[in-house]
Amino acid sequence: MSFFSDFKAFLLKKDIVALATAVIIGAAFNKVISSVVADVFMPIIGLLTGGVDFTQKFISLDGETYASLEAAQEANAAVITYGNLIQAIMYFILVGLFIFLFLRAYEKTKKKEEAAAPAGPTKEEVLLTEIRDELRKQNP
Repeated sequence: MSFFSDFKAFLLKKDIVALATAVIIGAAFNKVISSVVADVFMPIIGLLTGGVDFTQKFISLDGETYASLEAAQEANAAVITYGNLIQAIMYFILVGLFIFLFLRAYEKTKKKEEAAAPAGPTKEEVLLTEIRDELRKQNP
């Protein structure tokens, strides 16, 4: 086989197509998750923390006191923006919580579907089927 036919076969494998589909859907789902966290959860966190903006929390390494992070950055001060780390950790936890809740609800619907699906035939039904088949063999 030539290089191009091998490459085409590789690209058109079921696994590759399924993976590409999953990546695209995952990227779209990421936007939904980001919106839920940023637009629903974070305002609640802000309300619970009294409106603290963690992205403005910083430590100036030059020992000076600045009114805001922007003022420190304008003065070219070296700063540790620990608030961004706190914000990222909270975001990570909230995304994890949202995904956990989503998957938990999904699993519950799957269990309901499995419970609604008919189980195999009962012992009585199997026995009756065997009796019927034997009677058919005896009386053609």
